[in-house]
Amino acid sequence: MLEAIQRTGRQAFAFVENAFDAAFGPRINPFYHLGALSFFFFWVVTASGIYLFIFFETSIEGAYRSVEYLTHSQWYLGGVARSLHRYASDAMVVVVLLHLVREFVLDRYRGVRWYAWITGVMLLWFLYASGIGGYWLVWDRLAQYIAVVTAEWLDWLPIFSESIARNFLNSATVSDRFFSLLSFMHIGIPLFLLLGMWIHIQRISRAKTNPPRAIMIGTLTALTALSLVYPALSQGPADLDTVVGVVQPDWFYLMLYPLIDVWSPGAVWAIAGGGTLLLMILPWLPRRQEAAAAVVSLANCNGCGRCFADCPYSAVIIQPRTDGLPYESEASVNPDLCTACGICAGACPTATPFRRTTELVAGIDMPLLPVREIRQRTLDAMMGLSGNDRVLVYGCHSSGNLASLETSGVGVVALPCVGALPPAFIDFVVTRRHADGVMLVGCAAGDCYHRLGVEWMEQRLAGQRDPYLRGRVSRDRIATVWVAPSGAALLMRELEAFRARLREMGPYQKGGGLPPSSAPPDPNQDEARDVSYRMG
Repeated sequence: MLEAIQRTGRQAFAFVENAFDAAFGPRINPFYHLGALSFFFFWVVTASGIYLFIFFETSIEGAYRSVEYLTHSQWYLGGVARSLHRYASDAMVVVVLLHLVREFVLDRYRGVRWYAWITGVMLLWFLYASGIGGYWLVWDRLAQYIAVVTAEWLDWLPIFSESIARNFLNSATVSDRFFSLLSFMHIGIPLFLLLGMWIHIQRISRAKTNPPRAIMIGTLTALTALSLVYPALSQGPADLDTVVGVVQPDWFYLMLYPLIDVWSPGAVWAIAGGGTLLLMILPWLPRRQEAAAAVVSLANCNGCGRCFADCPYSAVIIQPRTDGLPYESEASVNPDLCTACGICAGACPTATPFRRTTELVAGIDMPLLPVREIRQRTLDAMMGLSGNDRVLVYGCHSSGNLASLETSGVGVVALPCVGALPPAFIDFVVTRRHADGVMLVGCAAGDCYHRLGVEWMEQRLAGQRDPYLRGRVSRDRIATVWVAPSGAALLMRELEAFRARLREMGPYQKGGGLPPSSAPPDPNQDEARDVSYRMG
């Protein structure tokens, strides 16, 4: 049942995301930056809120009057700021809920990722409390409706000695101090929300809290245009001596309020509390069995720190040396944080296939797919390849059905993440002519399942990140395809186009010399090339 829901959800998101990819390109597809967009909208709400607060009067009569002044008399600044405040708040709800649903359908919430999921679910309460509290401050008919219904909803809980709803029986029961309290709460709750957002990303290395500049400019422009065309307006002054009849609620924040009227406060508490509890226990329904965490071989680790720098989840730490070898530090893995993505092994300079006279054991490696196994699978995949357009595909499990690419001229080696591939393997395949070219297949740009695998691989290929691919490897013989699982047709087209380019280039020529024999050389050669990768 759960898998069927996730599968349907993935298909729905893939359909929408493919459309956005076609329109904007994957690097600025907003669906790949939902978490960062929530931070951006928070700052838009904060900046506009600060401006509004300068003119806001914390009194019964002054609250509505000051908001109306901002909306109409100062429409060019205050009115736009009020509308931005409203629409950015709504947008934050939308991206947060989309972020939650997307992480669920992509199965990015179980295992070691439970922490981010649980803290994210808890933030929903602070988000809604912040937005609903803001509507009270306007003190119009909608605010009156919200105040009365919220009080009745809270009164159902057996934690208050007196009824909260009694404070809204008539105009005489509400004082100016009430608005001072509301102002304090509307500042305090968002601060707790911001603290929670900071806690939410603590187990994520290099968390991206700013979306790409193009997305920020585009969304801010759209919100500003919406604010000018359809400004946020009040719904008449509140009057506790009369009963509110018809209001126009903000459905992004107030979707449960009509249910309180139709059903009962207890029923809505059951929905809200039960829904929260269900979301909180989802990571263990069922519990996912994580692959074995990375392990460190101190005999092959010099404490260079590259695995620590590249780990997407802060699972690798650098600590003082414990084995007496003449190095200052060593790597250590926290298995409770490791997702077994293998990116750390891909960053290790000792993870090179050129080693033959000594056992191939990397300084940090994956027990279920060690580097020596990747080397063996590489040799096995290339053994039966034929033609002058032989391609070895290294691809991550999240990129779809890679096995369907295999032919007499195409071999495939599957990895937990494309970032788990040490660049020395590309050198090994191309310069030793085991294949005519290497294709790297990973998740869509900006949407790596393990967050940073695609980005790190791009930087390694460009020589911007250690361990980098050496310059002697012709980049014309390397193709990268970053594609979602639904992009099988695109992947096949890119593969065929790459093979056509390889046929035009002809066999690999070392150092610009004559074409060598088409027969692949014996892999049992000296380790001279290994030294350059191991020593950086």
